[in-house]
Amino acid sequence: MNVIRPRERSAIIQSLRAGVTPRVGLEHIQVGRAEEIKALIEDLDGICDGGSCFRLIIGDFGAGKSFFLQLVRYIALQKNLVVMNADLSPERRLCATGGQARSLYKELTRNLATRAHPEGNAMVPLIEKFISEQRRVAQSCGRDTGDVIKERLDSLSELVDGYDFAEVISKYWKGYSDGDDALKNSAVRYLRGEYQTRTDAKRDLGVRAIVDDSNVYDHLKLLSRFVCQAGYKGLLINLDEMVNLFKLPSRVARSANYEQILRILNDCLQGSAERIGFLMGGTPEFLMDPRKGLYSYEALHSRLSENTFAQIAGVVDYHSPVLLLKNLSPEEIYVLLCNIRNVFASGDPQKYLVPDEALTAFLKHCSEKIGDAYFRTPRNTIKAFVDLLSVIEQNPDLKWQSLIGSLSVSAEKADDTPLVTTEEQSVSEDNGNAQTVDDDDELTNFKL
Repeated sequence: MNVIRPRERSAIIQSLRAGVTPRVGLEHIQVGRAEEIKALIEDLDGICDGGSCFRLIIGDFGAGKSFFLQLVRYIALQKNLVVMNADLSPERRLCATGGQARSLYKELTRNLATRAHPEGNAMVPLIEKFISEQRRVAQSCGRDTGDVIKERLDSLSELVDGYDFAEVISKYWKGYSDGDDALKNSAVRYLRGEYQTRTDAKRDLGVRAIVDDSNVYDHLKLLSRFVCQAGYKGLLINLDEMVNLFKLPSRVARSANYEQILRILNDCLQGSAERIGFLMGGTPEFLMDPRKGLYSYEALHSRLSENTFAQIAGVVDYHSPVLLLKNLSPEEIYVLLCNIRNVFASGDPQKYLVPDEALTAFLKHCSEKIGDAYFRTPRNTIKAFVDLLSVIEQNPDLKWQSLIGSLSVSAEKADDTPLVTTEEQSVSEDNGNAQTVDDDDELTNFKL
């Protein structure tokens, strides 16, 4: 076993206890999903070769979607891709009119990561890497760096808002060369989507367009081309918690977001997009519900429906845009618990807190309490096991046999509460009891 550093050990344990995915040390606990990972590695290689990819990662609550996305993120960074990730929420959507789409863009740019800066906040290092590369080219050719930068960015002008994007990068170079930190900060604010009005952007940078709800996807495509000019292979965008779109009470809002997903899917699968990939994690209801899921949008239903021949043959089509995460087997759950035990011991088998029979007894207890849900949605099982090891670590005199029998483990349950955004809530309050949300469930409470 490899020795696990204290920082990684602490991060993994704290994340698992909270029921969230660790950002570091994933290789120490990863089990299963071999075919799915192989399929995504092929997608990443396609992005590196100038292509694009679109995948929906579908699994139940607690089935490991977020962990899988983080693992693919880790692999993408190793392949010299730039990665952006964000969780959707009531205030972060793909399409909106009240600033929610721009809020999603800001979160994505805040989490922008490279191999050298895997923790995020890599926008400034990305720009300066681009500038350093152009300075090297200018010095080798005996030319002015500003001219080389403008020439390099000419290809961006063919994209939406590409001219303004290129102008902002040039302004960053001007601030860099003149020692003008205010100009540099203004350029970074623009690239992060922090300007709220065009007037402010024109005053500070001399550009007319800014990132707003209507052009978020266009600016993501600009970023994908820019990161390639900075020396990276492409851009991968991870969007988790897509179920929040399913929970939107307004049919109009859902349709607008599903239409944006359709646009992204068409661009990626038709070859219109280059060196960019989208991974979206959601639940089966988000995909398959005929009234509120993606299948309620006919154009998406036809593109995302399962391969009929794969169904007949009882196999999985790993090249489909939809990747259904298979259940972990009981044997894989056992290996996962072994890995977690190894993390607690920092990779030293002499420091294991519990023997192998304790793992068998723990899984038997979980099976009796919640049935096969302990390997279909293992999040609560893992949290309970981490809690068990934590107690034993702090109280060496306790016996694991006395703790497992009293352990309470519950099956993972989804929160089906519809999401009402701040904007929709304020409208509702302003109109009293008037029906302001276009809810397509208005007949569910009808009584004769």
